[in-house]
Amino acid sequence: MESQSSPANLFGEIGRIIEQFRLPGLDAAAVLEARRKDIEALAEANRIALAGAQDLARKQSDILQNTLQELQALVTDGRTAAGVAKNPAQAGELIQKTLDQALGNMRDLAELACKSQTEAFGVVSGRVQHNVAELRALLTRTT
Repeated sequence: MESQSSPANLFGEIGRIIEQFRLPGLDAAAVLEARRKDIEALAEANRIALAGAQDLARKQSDILQNTLQELQALVTDGRTAAGVAKNPAQAGELIQKTLDQALGNMRDLAELACKSQTEAFGVVSGRVQHNVAELRALLTRTT
């Protein structure tokens, strides 16, 4: 026997309830199919959002690793420390390079987050537009 909480059982139970009441003009199969599609759209939006969050976490981890490696290289390289003391312009260049990389990485993270959110919103928005079209069609049939 299947679990009572499985989606198939849930939709089957809702279908039986709707069929019991046999409301005139109500297509139970169409109602169930529309709600199934709503749930699928939400699941897809959640999948996209989760994948985006995972990509963002991976990118943050990569940025942290690269930054730590660069810092370690600067600290362990005695030539750099001695050179910076003798040549402050070189220190400025290193700082500018590090800041440029940090800003580029922040831009990449922002673009990644925006892309993920836009894709998830697109899935839900498409489903909402479909529901509005279905409602309009129902209203024009009943009037």
